[in-house]
Amino acid sequence: MKEWDLVIVGGGPAGLSAGIYGARARLQTLIVEKLACGGQAATTHRIGNYPGFARGIKGPELMEQMEKQAQSQGVEVLYAEAKGLRSESSGYVLLTDGEEIKSKALIIATGTTPNPLGVPGEGEFRGRGVSYCATCDGAFFQGKDVVVVGGGNSAAEGALFMTRFARKVYVVHRRDQLRATKILQEFLASHSKIELLWNKVVKEIQGETFVERVLLADTKGGEDLAIDASGVFVYIGNSPNSEWIKSHVEVDERGYIITDERMRTSLPGVFAAGDVRRTPLRQVVTAVADGAVAAVEADAYLGGIL
Repeated sequence: MKEWDLVIVGGGPAGLSAGIYGARARLQTLIVEKLACGGQAATTHRIGNYPGFARGIKGPELMEQMEKQAQSQGVEVLYAEAKGLRSESSGYVLLTDGEEIKSKALIIATGTTPNPLGVPGEGEFRGRGVSYCATCDGAFFQGKDVVVVGGGNSAAEGALFMTRFARKVYVVHRRDQLRATKILQEFLASHSKIELLWNKVVKEIQGETFVERVLLADTKGGEDLAIDASGVFVYIGNSPNSEWIKSHVEVDERGYIITDERMRTSLPGVFAAGDVRRTPLRQVVTAVADGAVAAVEADAYLGGIL
């Protein structure tokens, strides 16, 4: 079994950044990624707030460049899913669905997973009208009416992206004010294809083979509202992908990994970076910074400086 200096679990912005910094420190560095490098950033149509791109950049393009940069530095990528961790005298053994991987230090950068609505019809119509990624599935709804659920930046960006394809985009929010940034709120309010439905929550998703309508309940006690729609895009927050590791490191009540400012977890030699850790802001730019800090600290740990 080959022993790596540094194993990074997760190939999103935090993991790729950590890989670049780890490799530049001449650490034998491996990224273990379950699906494909890029994380949720790779499903974002346009990233407009990452420094250096005055006109914005497509999420897949930015993440492709990060992946190429990491690999050009000598970072290797293994596609496997982390399942657990075992401590050994020389470090750790990462348990995956394919093999065991030995490492002297570990960075957890597994990100988050979109939360489901948990309403009737959601599971039944997943992939048949219910989606959690507008940029992945938006083109299937050309000329259709769709519902976007949520009030944050992701929901706003998803709704704006869907105007490229849909005839009508309904934005459903449980309150009477969005959490999205002011500039995104302005874009939503001024777009002719978008209608904001305040104080509403999804009660049920209905249809035969595919989504046909969405039943909304009024949070203020008003009557239910039925919307004829072919698609439902869900953006109601995320949960950390920490189930496999949270019995080993300290997490908060929501499962986010607790670190200090140096990305150190409660387990020596194990660091966390990006959206999976407890942090006040989850953006590509903060994930990249986290990854850099985690790799530098991992290098210091391996060198006996910490």
